Amino acid sequence: MKLRPPLVYLITEGKLTAENFDKESKRVLETIEEAVSFGIPLIQIREKKLPARLVFQLTKEAVRIAERKFPDSNTKILVNERADIAYVAKAHGVHLPECSIPAEVIRKVFPKDFIIGVSCHDIQACLDSVSSGVDFVTFSPIFSTPNKGQPKGLQALKEVCEKLKPFPVIALGGINEENYKEVLKIASGFAAIRFFSDRSNLKKLSEILA
Repeated sequence: MKLRPPLVYLITEGKLTAENFDKESKRVLETIEEAVSFGIPLIQIREKKLPARLVFQLTKEAVRIAERKFPDSNTKILVNERADIAYVAKAHGVHLPECSIPAEVIRKVFPKDFIIGVSCHDIQACLDSVSSGVDFVTFSPIFSTPNKGQPKGLQALKEVCEKLKPFPVIALGGINEENYKEVLKIASGFAAIRFFSDRSNLKKLSEILA
């Protein structure tokens, strides 16, 4: 297994555009730097509004932070969907949406140590992803979150984790300071966007990860 729990997974906010990149990318990189300094294991560059050139630029800088400023860090940088950008920018892997290119294709083309995660929304998708050679799945939404459909709940999460055990299942959706401890009792870890905008939450999690 390439990844060991607890798998705390920071996802960037997705607010960057070509127009605001020069001004706002610094803030995103500062968050990434803090996350690396606190030992967050996984970070996903998820900036769908950016052109490929700027996704590459942001990813390359994030990798530089993770590997040069913190040479002893085990943090892995992943890019949403664009495995080609991840590879060229020397990131550690890719996170595929459920409707993206099949993971089997990525696994055949990219190096063996290239990390592949996939977003899943039901147990069959999780099982199919495991068979395709991915390293982890995210299962969502666990709790209510805007525009993400009916929440699955903790019981569904527990059923998926039991079915896939010991394969890494990362919970996603509506996870916050009030419920993340409950999630960690069930899943291999959790992913979040808004939760990590508060630096104090990164500090709390660093104690769990230590």
